[in-house]
Amino acid sequence: MIPHLPALIFLLPFAAAISMPLVSLVRVTWCRGLTLGVLVSMAVLSFVLCHQVVEYGPFHYPLAGWPPPLGIEWVADGLNGLLLPILASLACIGVWYASPTVVDGKGRVYYYTLVLLLVSGLTGILLAGDLFNIFVFLEVSALSSYALVGLAGGRALISAFRYLILGTLGASFYLLGVGHFYAVTGTLNMADLAERLPSILESKVVITGLIFMLIGLGIKMALVPLHGWLPDAYVYAPQSVSPLLAALVTKVALYAVVRLLYWVVSEQVIGQELPLLLLSSWLGAVATVVGAFLALSQQDLRRMFAYAGISHIGLIVMGVCVDNPTGFAGGIFYLINDAIMQAALFAIAGMVMYSHGICEIADLSRIRGHMPWTLTALIVIAVSMIGIPPSGGFFGKWYIILGALEASNYLVVAAVVGATLLTLGYFVKIFERIFGEREPIRGGVQAEGPLPMRVSIGVLAGSTLLLGILSDSVIRLILDHALPR
Repeated sequence: MIPHLPALIFLLPFAAAISMPLVSLVRVTWCRGLTLGVLVSMAVLSFVLCHQVVEYGPFHYPLAGWPPPLGIEWVADGLNGLLLPILASLACIGVWYASPTVVDGKGRVYYYTLVLLLVSGLTGILLAGDLFNIFVFLEVSALSSYALVGLAGGRALISAFRYLILGTLGASFYLLGVGHFYAVTGTLNMADLAERLPSILESKVVITGLIFMLIGLGIKMALVPLHGWLPDAYVYAPQSVSPLLAALVTKVALYAVVRLLYWVVSEQVIGQELPLLLLSSWLGAVATVVGAFLALSQQDLRRMFAYAGISHIGLIVMGVCVDNPTGFAGGIFYLINDAIMQAALFAIAGMVMYSHGICEIADLSRIRGHMPWTLTALIVIAVSMIGIPPSGGFFGKWYIILGALEASNYLVVAAVVGATLLTLGYFVKIFERIFGEREPIRGGVQAEGPLPMRVSIGVLAGSTLLLGILSDSVIRLILDHALPR
């Protein structure tokens, strides 16, 4: 194995972010090339790390040679080894998509610097081997997200401020929970905590700390009813930002929840003292139905997609919390698929706005016949969102339902079916408007977006179909290497 690979994957975007202001002093136009080069390199190294983890097992990297639990440790295993290439690839596609919309001058420097900081923070969350460093990197990614949302100015500043307030509240809850754990165990290393917690099951401090951490992470991943920051943040963020945030931020926070529940907290605490998995699956059921219902009632395209993302967070929570390998694999598979779908949806909405200035569903009839590439991609993504074979969305929902049936959790089954029908409803609403009464396009308006936008949307739409075709291999990879040990 390459000994310093985890550190290199993190340091690439972090060092590039720090050096970006200096690069801009030489030539501002180099910022985009540097960012894309770093993200492509990071994606390649992430695939190498994934291969090495699959071949040789988990990889532990002690920073500065200090062994855990005293030292800081980064851990690469089957779960984050699978997610890191997705993170890097989607970040690369998102930056390529955004290149025509990024303003010149200081705005360009701010955008690329913040994106690299966001990616480095999310990478740190995936690799962190202790609870406190998850907090540190949560804040690195959060601060970058707040600033990225606010780049649009105007109403985006209000949305960014609301996002900041609620995000800080979530971070405070999480840190308070970490303090509870440390007060009882004297350690923050996740592997060390997993060994010490079973001996102190009677401690209410542990339960309280766990609840605090889950509330904090629930805010970060916008789980109903803690989702208030998300719709406005995604709607008013710049077109260059929304696909990245929708694809990555909430998914990595959900990953932190999975780490906490399965790799830190013992099965005895989860199952006996507090039935967290069952309660979480019920909360996920509520979230997926409520999110889909709210999406159906929206008139703004991006706001509809924002609530659709909230619904799918609940769907993933249901999968990973039904407490069996089938459901867990389905949840992780759907997390990957949903990251791609959310990036594609907001990229499509951004291109429609860029080309025609349309953000209301009522105006979508103006794009019929003028954006065939975009509409084809939207149809493909809709097929996956609804869950029609052979898309990735179908197989994710299929395994979640199978896991729920194995666990006799029929509420989850009903929620998946109900949310699927509501998803069908809001896409029918979109396509009815597009393919209904046709309105002529106004003169002088570009039909399709620039090449980087078209290519990015095509790659994302094709990826959902490819994920469905390769579903057996991906599910087997999750079952063999990414399950809790």
